[in-house]
Amino acid sequence: MIKLATALRRLFLGLVALFIAAPLLVVIGVSFNESRRMSFPPTVISLKWYRAFFTDPDWTDSLKLSLSISALAALVSVTVALPIAYAVWRYRSRAATAMASVGSSLFLLPGVVTALMFSAFWGVVGHVGRAENVVLSHGAVLLGIPIALLSVGFQAIDRNLIEAARTMGAGETDAFRMVIRPAMTPYILCALIYVFVLSLNEYLIAYMVAGFSVQTLPIRVFGSMRSGYEPTLCVGAVIFIVLGLASFWLLAAIGDLPRLMGRHKPLEA
Repeated sequence: MIKLATALRRLFLGLVALFIAAPLLVVIGVSFNESRRMSFPPTVISLKWYRAFFTDPDWTDSLKLSLSISALAALVSVTVALPIAYAVWRYRSRAATAMASVGSSLFLLPGVVTALMFSAFWGVVGHVGRAENVVLSHGAVLLGIPIALLSVGFQAIDRNLIEAARTMGAGETDAFRMVIRPAMTPYILCALIYVFVLSLNEYLIAYMVAGFSVQTLPIRVFGSMRSGYEPTLCVGAVIFIVLGLASFWLLAAIGDLPRLMGRHKPLEA
């Protein structure tokens, strides 16, 4: 019975994994078609549409713009989240706790609501159709992610180490530099990667706050779909897949994924 239960569990997990991976495999296969038809498996393997993508300045400019916006949004979001999470952990600041709650609530709201909020805000300010609108909007909406990740990192630091450093004569800045910063570096990098990936794939907010005047890669893909199927769309999808997999490989390499997902170490007897 135990072997049967194990086999059924593995079969179920295998089917779930296949269901999740199937669309990815299909879009990757279609991107290597020689013809313009959306056929799978491809009849003739070709890099024709990859060459078309990377030689088309419209597509490459959109890719570069998306990478730049995502990197800046990640930097903005983590730069704001770090002092907030630190103040909550170190000083139990009520003001910082309130700011963390507001930042996290933006991420929990429906995307169309936050997109409408920021669209109205930039319209009232009179600063519309700019790439920096997307950077700041993504940085604000995704603020809850780095706050949560950095809070996990701070909770993993033994406060006794800080007290020991201060006992040895280290000031607040020295204790942060020698004790806290090395322990927090993996969590900071993980937060940057998370926000980067989410910003890279976000469409609705980017469209609502900047419209088609800022052609990020998701907006370019959506705009091309309106005029019919184009194999370069699949190339764009493959780029998203590769960047996502590479990013999460980095997360696994530099971070404690089980702890980031909420697992706590068992208490020692």
